[in-house]
Amino acid sequence: MVTEQEVEAVGQTLVDPQQPLQARFRALFTLRGLGGPVAISWISRAFDDDSALLKHELAYCLGQMQDRRAIPVLLDVLRDTRQEPMVRHEAGEALGAIGDPEVLEILKQYSTDPVVEVAETCQLAVRRLEWLQQQSGESVVRGPYLSVDPAPPAEEHDLGQLREALLDETRPLFDRYRAMFALRDAGGKEAALALAEGLRCGSALFRHEIGYVLGQMQHEAAVPQLAAALAQPTENPMVRHECAEALGAIARPACLAALRAHVADPERVVRESCEVALDMYEYETGSTFQYADGLERLRSPLS
Repeated sequence: MVTEQEVEAVGQTLVDPQQPLQARFRALFTLRGLGGPVAISWISRAFDDDSALLKHELAYCLGQMQDRRAIPVLLDVLRDTRQEPMVRHEAGEALGAIGDPEVLEILKQYSTDPVVEVAETCQLAVRRLEWLQQQSGESVVRGPYLSVDPAPPAEEHDLGQLREALLDETRPLFDRYRAMFALRDAGGKEAALALAEGLRCGSALFRHEIGYVLGQMQHEAAVPQLAAALAQPTENPMVRHECAEALGAIARPACLAALRAHVADPERVVRESCEVALDMYEYETGSTFQYADGLERLRSPLS
């Protein structure tokens, strides 16, 4: 049983800028797992932070929780042009993940936002909400990764056809995302390598999502391409961030070398992503039961 005092202590860790970023991330994912209005309130309070990476993850977690009570704060973040593009983008994606049609018109409005990553995200969220409405109340089957994705996987199973759809930049972004998630769910080396080819496509939003799904797959075949994207200083920081976190999740020795090479990167979001990814690497290669261990740390502070 989790007490109110314990939830408050985890929340205090999240909103405390003096805490190491790794501890704040673990507190965030603990709150995500706990759910409910108190957890949402603590997560919402941290949007005043100066770390774009942390705020991006706040929005991501609120979307994955799929709780309508998070809609007001996510709308505020989407509308706030002072927030970094990667934060506003994630707020738009989270609104699509929650799946409530009440935000459809607002998402349509921001589908023409001057920030291209925000516009493309909102276009995808609109398509997802419209797709959900077409399901006419049928329950949406979760894939093997239990994440709420910006698009459902394509029904096609042929890896060659999926690769072709993924890399065809004349197709609608939503259809290419559907191919992306179908490849992820198929798994294996061929699918991972096909996805890694997407790191050369034109849309930064698309490339960042490729990094995300490769991190979910945790297939080492994609490590060279992820490391190359992370090492490219002219790449969009949002893409480099996602590639860093993917390398932390894959957790092979070559990942460690790539992450250590960028812990002092001049781009803050990349630098911080490598810090968090190294913590994830430690978790993946260690004996800790779970990454979201905020409660365990409270209950055994000396461990």
